[in-house]
Amino acid sequence: MNLLIRIATGTLLTISAATSFAAAAEGPAPPHWVASWQASPQPVWGADFLFPTGIPQALTHQTFRQTGRISLGGSRLRVRLSNAYGTTPLRIGAASVAGSAGASPVALSFDGQPGTLIASGQDRLSDPLALPTRDRQAVQVDVYIPGPAPLQTFHWEGRQTSAIAPGNQTGRAALHDSTTTTARLFLTGIEVEAPAAARTVVVIGDSITDGATASLDRDQRWTDHLAARLASQGMAVVNAGISGGRLLRDGMGESALARFQRDALDQPGVASVVVLVGINDISWPGTAFARDQPQPSLADLQAGYRQLIERAHAQGVRIVGATLTPFAGALPGTSLSDYYRPDKDALRRQLNAWLRDEAPFDAVIDFDAALRDPADPARLAPRFDSGDHLHPGDAGNRAMAEAVDLAVFGQ
Repeated sequence: MNLLIRIATGTLLTISAATSFAAAAEGPAPPHWVASWQASPQPVWGADFLFPTGIPQALTHQTFRQTGRISLGGSRLRVRLSNAYGTTPLRIGAASVAGSAGASPVALSFDGQPGTLIASGQDRLSDPLALPTRDRQAVQVDVYIPGPAPLQTFHWEGRQTSAIAPGNQTGRAALHDSTTTTARLFLTGIEVEAPAAARTVVVIGDSITDGATASLDRDQRWTDHLAARLASQGMAVVNAGISGGRLLRDGMGESALARFQRDALDQPGVASVVVLVGINDISWPGTAFARDQPQPSLADLQAGYRQLIERAHAQGVRIVGATLTPFAGALPGTSLSDYYRPDKDALRRQLNAWLRDEAPFDAVIDFDAALRDPADPARLAPRFDSGDHLHPGDAGNRAMAEAVDLAVFGQ
């Protein structure tokens, strides 16, 4: 049997009754899980490294509390805890979530149990928790470690004050006898159950994406501002930046090539990836970070980008490149004052020209044009410079987010 349907113009359309009834029976598409917040894991380095870790060597009978501002809200959430670089299993004694600082925490479970054991090199998702959240809501997560547990996996540059407190305080609204750190431990993702049309943009990068020099505890990374722009369109933005990250080689974390699957393509709901990485590949060689390493060639960097593009396209994910921002005079008065050299900047400019004109990305965001000083294009514009001539300050981060044409995400 067929049905005749009259549309607004008066035209008659013939459709199959079976198709019509089937579509009606199916109803709207169900909600699905999307990544709404992320902190990429990295291995804890030794005491001889240039920067201190900011965390103790181990936890024993202690609670770690941290806050993450999700991009999209949803009807339920679940958290991802990681032992990515641990050499022994990690025992989680208990964990909880609070909808805001000072709110009463709600216990999480793992296969119905209050705790879990995470094998070396693995991560673990909590059971879904019926805790409705809003777009751009701050969520507090507590993890209790009975220990002793050596700390071998962390996220160094949290740009958020976290706390370590004695005992199991996962049920407390306020911690007692706590100490603070700006590093993150255990928590690498928060996922929400969102409408079927919701999707995630992953931004993979280095310290500029990670938020180095952005105001502490104020969510002033450029990805935070982009998340605010995209939330109303049902798109989450998650930050896969690692300070000291590189495209081709490991730095203060695994290379983008090595972690691309885990930190980008495996994120639930991912539809687009933005790649802003490469400045450390260009500038680390010859510094205290990599004194004897050779500088990569333009062809090396191009080949690395092409690998990411091919892998994203093979999974049906849109991938967006980004030009590298100016850095003349970077890190003055530090042990890395040789981070900038004119020959390094020449390579950056060559790479940017290729990104703009020839690179096979689905789209390119020109952050170089957005942040450079018109009077001296090798430098950040003073109003966008954090003061170290490498990282944008809060105004620069906002300018980066505003420079993104949202159409690059396929809208």
